Amino acid sequence: MERAIKEQQIAELHGKMKDASIAIIAEFSGIDVATVTDIRKKCRESQVEYKVVKNTLAKRAAQGTSVEKIADGFKGPVVLILGADPVTPAKVIAEFAKGKEEKFKLKMAVVEGKKIDGKGIEALAKMPGINELRGMLVGMINAPASKLARLIATPGQQLARAVGARKEQLEKAS
Repeated sequence: MERAIKEQQIAELHGKMKDASIAIIAEFSGIDVATVTDIRKKCRESQVEYKVVKNTLAKRAAQGTSVEKIADGFKGPVVLILGADPVTPAKVIAEFAKGKEEKFKLKMAVVEGKKIDGKGIEALAKMPGINELRGMLVGMINAPASKLARLIATPGQQLARAVGARKEQLEKAS
């Protein structure tokens, strides 16, 4: 590979590593092309970067980023998974790794500057994602308002029922 191309790849990868809030290193071997295509598609849909990297280039690109903490994991056939949201990449990759432990192993990750192991990645994958957290927050904010609206509407509904019952009584009496 030409030196200029390598430098360009390093610069591009360095930028992606710098912007990512999570970087996961996974070891793979013996995975067929259809399976790799499937995981790449899932990663694209979730806005997660799935990249098979050359170890020496990845180590150089990691210098000066939080990924440098796990640069020693770039050994053997590895894949680098990067994402802006810390939970989504962990969920996608942990789901993919289920049942494929002998072919796809989660080695380590760095999440917002903190190094975690494979079990930490699996634990992170069980947490709710950013969209789920937003939904929970909206529900929590909305709950008191809807409860207040029901409480305010209750006396009016009761009065309407009482007037309706009295009207039926007067109609039956006449």
